[in-house]
Amino acid sequence: MSRRYGGSPAGTVISVIADLAALILILWIAFYLFDANTANNVVSWIHDAANWLSGWSHNLFSIDSDNWRTVVNYGLPALVYLFIGHAVAGRTNRA
Repeated sequence: MSRRYGGSPAGTVISVIADLAALILILWIAFYLFDANTANNVVSWIHDAANWLSGWSHNLFSIDSDNWRTVVNYGLPALVYLFIGHAVAGRTNRA
């Protein structure tokens, strides 16, 4: 793990958390697009976690298509978490 993330332990933790948040959001997008069974415990947990992580971005844009709305509502926060998380981790590693 240290080779992939490198730097200080705090920077590594920040990067891993950002990556996990983005992974949860991306998994929900995939589950939604492939019509996963929301009665399944794993799918339900991912959906709940993705809703919590992306709560600030819901209905940010008016999009008619349900699929595109899901991609934007959950994909935008995934990109934000990756960008900000890795930027903060980089600053932490330089400090």
